[in-house]
Amino acid sequence: MTNNLIIVFIRNPEIGKVKTRLAKTIGNQSALNIYKHLLNHTEQTLRELDCDKAIFYSEKVNENDIWNANSYQKHQQIGEDLGSRMLHAFKYAFDNKYEKIIIVGSDILDLKPDHISETFLKLESHDVVIGPALDGGYYLLGMKQLQPHIFNNKSWGTATVLEDTLKDLQLLDVYLLEELNDIDTFEDLNNYKLLKELITND
Repeated sequence: MTNNLIIVFIRNPEIGKVKTRLAKTIGNQSALNIYKHLLNHTEQTLRELDCDKAIFYSEKVNENDIWNANSYQKHQQIGEDLGSRMLHAFKYAFDNKYEKIIIVGSDILDLKPDHISETFLKLESHDVVIGPALDGGYYLLGMKQLQPHIFNNKSWGTATVLEDTLKDLQLLDVYLLEELNDIDTFEDLNNYKLLKELITND
């Protein structure tokens, strides 16, 4: 066990249950193809990092998937909305004596190991690290002390999440990573030829 933990929130990759906004344009099978590719990218990004890792599943823990149980703790998300689910995951991590904790999404094709390493480094001198997403949310959140208030009163999935979160943190020292694009809509695919090739005619 290290003192650092990275938590990944994922949806169980089941047809009709992932990337639903994207699926309205390209269909359920293509949306599932793209999400599986994003999951594989996330696993490859985290694989060699020197920290503890935990996967939090949306529906149920899957013992036989790309997340090797020898490398990844496996848990189920608990809570009514994204905020309460993230708060529960952070509480779990702090209760288990982790000192620096990062939570990251699973739909960032531009995510690199350096983003994670930079976050752990910046937590040495900052209270909170956030990775802003182009849609007004965030793709990464890192803390070394629980800030429970930032998970309340948010319209999750909207363009105000980052702005509202930064208002909640205005008394703390916050470091912002580079802005990245998360894949939620057809427009988000514009710069990713590889993802477009996963669209089928079904």
